[in-house]
Amino acid sequence: MPDEDSGSAHGRFQRGFEVRPPRVLPRLESFNVPEKLSYRIKNRLLGPPLVTEDLDEQRIGKPTALAILSSDVMSSSAYATEAMLGVLVPAVGLAAFALVVPVSFLVLVVLIFVTASYLEVIKAYPKAGGAYVVARDTFGTGLARVAAASLFVDYTLTVAVSISAGADALASAVPALTPYVTVITVIFVIGIAYGNLRGIREAGKTFAVPTYLFIGSMFLMIGVGIFRGIFGHLPVYTHFGAGVYPAGTAGAGLLLGASVFIFLKAFASGGTALTGTEAISNGVSVFRDPQPRNARITLVVMSVILGTLLLGVSGLAAVTHATPYLSGDPTVLSQIAKAVFGTSLIGRILYVALDIFTMGILTLAANTSFAGLPFLASFAASDGFLPKSFTVRGHRLVYSTAIVALAVVSVILLVATNSNVYTLISLYAIGVFTGFTIAGAGMVKHHFMTREKSWRRRAAINGAAAVLSGAVDITFIVTKFTSGAWTIVIIVPVLVLIFTRFKHSHDSEQAALSAGLASIEHEVLPRKHKVLILVDQVDVATVTALNYARILAADSVTALHFVTDEKHAQALAASWESGGLGRTPLELLDCQDRRLRRAAGQVVLDALSDGDSQVSVLIPHRIYPRFSGSLLHDQTSASLAEVIAQLPHATPILIPHRVKPARQPAPTPTGTPGRTALRTDEPSLDPSVTQDEVADGVTQIAGLKLRERTRVIGRVSSIRMSSYHGTPSTAARLEDASGGLMLVFPGRSAIPGLNSGMNVSAEGTVVEVDGHLAMINPLYEFLPLTTK
Repeated sequence: MPDEDSGSAHGRFQRGFEVRPPRVLPRLESFNVPEKLSYRIKNRLLGPPLVTEDLDEQRIGKPTALAILSSDVMSSSAYATEAMLGVLVPAVGLAAFALVVPVSFLVLVVLIFVTASYLEVIKAYPKAGGAYVVARDTFGTGLARVAAASLFVDYTLTVAVSISAGADALASAVPALTPYVTVITVIFVIGIAYGNLRGIREAGKTFAVPTYLFIGSMFLMIGVGIFRGIFGHLPVYTHFGAGVYPAGTAGAGLLLGASVFIFLKAFASGGTALTGTEAISNGVSVFRDPQPRNARITLVVMSVILGTLLLGVSGLAAVTHATPYLSGDPTVLSQIAKAVFGTSLIGRILYVALDIFTMGILTLAANTSFAGLPFLASFAASDGFLPKSFTVRGHRLVYSTAIVALAVVSVILLVATNSNVYTLISLYAIGVFTGFTIAGAGMVKHHFMTREKSWRRRAAINGAAAVLSGAVDITFIVTKFTSGAWTIVIIVPVLVLIFTRFKHSHDSEQAALSAGLASIEHEVLPRKHKVLILVDQVDVATVTALNYARILAADSVTALHFVTDEKHAQALAASWESGGLGRTPLELLDCQDRRLRRAAGQVVLDALSDGDSQVSVLIPHRIYPRFSGSLLHDQTSASLAEVIAQLPHATPILIPHRVKPARQPAPTPTGTPGRTALRTDEPSLDPSVTQDEVADGVTQIAGLKLRERTRVIGRVSSIRMSSYHGTPSTAARLEDASGGLMLVFPGRSAIPGLNSGMNVSAEGTVVEVDGHLAMINPLYEFLPLTTK
């Protein structure tokens, strides 16, 4: 803590300010205005806005994170085995059941290496990882854009596929809903997006229970199935029924007659089980501390559960000979559950429960995308590849723009494909395996650059994951190219091009804003200041602009009216004189072609023609009620300002005047004497001191007296860094419920750890600075944050 210094620094600082009767600083409170209808609706739907300090409270534990970030991975165990059998059965018939388990083991090998690879990613990037961040830091932004585009495609398709599968499951249970499947998918997307817009914790509360019910019922089915299989009581489907996939003929050899192409195609189909694995590394920041450790544990638990479920379902399918149907109903999982649970009352209840939980998890699998893509989009937007709105946390501290954008694109995709899961599944998983490959390769380079402990072993793990993922990706593209994978080959480069254009625009704008900065700061300023006021009518808005012009200490003030209607111009001139405004000259400028933008630019150029003037153009800007304003009035003021701003040494200034209906009260600062503060739904932070604290040697700021040493507690509402006669200084405004004072630190350009919004205890002698109560170099202590 700094020592109190009331010596020369104090005196020097004091002499630089005008001495006035000391007074307590008023609290800097929110400016309360009547909230818009849209804001009130948002508050009603999403809940009150969360303040930034609540971000720590929004972070979640491992069980909730597992449900939010891995619902997609868990749901894939419901259809990955069926996807493999859908390839194998038409090729080799009953021999497919002998191959499905080996294929599943190969998928598990990839899962193990991908999991180990992302454990390294989280360790190396403990705040935010994923293929995009890894590629950006190791290979540069070029490959990072490919990773981002691939994952964007995968996240979007995850929503479409999972929602379609869930809606199909619901329609299978209730056939009357079949004609409305697409409408149902749209409703599901809106519902999941709504849940995520309410906040991370709210989404966890909503989606955790269905995820764990599905996992529990799956483990129960596998356990009962193993028990019944060991004791020889597990039924077997002994023939292919009507509507199933046409069965091929088994052959000889290691693959039982299946070609290498068919085997790899089945392997690629089973690889869909790994989609969503990336989400945990992208969402490390949602975990409670220690974030990297909790994320790594959750990733391991997720992979173990997925591997167990996938292998269990494939094993039971091999034993029961559950065969996929062309219509998709009943599913392989449903057939396994019926065989395992039997026909008893309890068995039927468990069977129906599993079907319901499966439908729920298939639908909620989309939540992985709504949890993972916003973080990825925020990383890309921070680097200039997306609009900056994707970096802004919204009403409930989530990246609302990305959530809404994902929902809109998903709805368009679902409507365009008529919610056909088979059309969508062909495009699935290519993007995510591209991300796996890039992340693994990037980590190999990272290990070679950093050469940390055991870097060779860790590089080998990431390298193996990259090779395996790349092999799966190539297999997907080759085996499913004619089934729709060709569109991904086109879409990803198009997205990369879009990202590149965003980046080019962003860099060009920044370069334009930075160009000549040093020369502008030191350029010789014009000696004359001319003020022009653009006048359309004589009213309160015009007089407000005129009064503002009179305090600018300009060399000349001139009012201008562009004449497009002679009668209106004459009436305006008469009103100008009769209104007592004749002290300011009014010029009527002919504008027969009614091109006001050209006329405004020309008159400003004329004012600048002497080469030694700065011209300020005041434009009365009338703000009308939202609905009637845009309908009844034009936006000429903003249009004129846009033109004038392009001229050197010309500054357009919009002078706003709100046109208020008679029934609407004017907005006022909270606590203005003689007025009632308007109500607002905004949360307020309460820096007030409790009675216990006051009794314990703490004085409220309103009760402070000059030259007395005392202790105060409050919230830092603002920090000002400045320089006085070449000496740096820092001043913090400290407020409690009664008022505020300044904590001044002469000679210090910054106070380590002192930030706006934090609670601070300060002890020192009360002095006067600039007419306000202050402490110079007080003793200080940072206190825990509290909210009201």
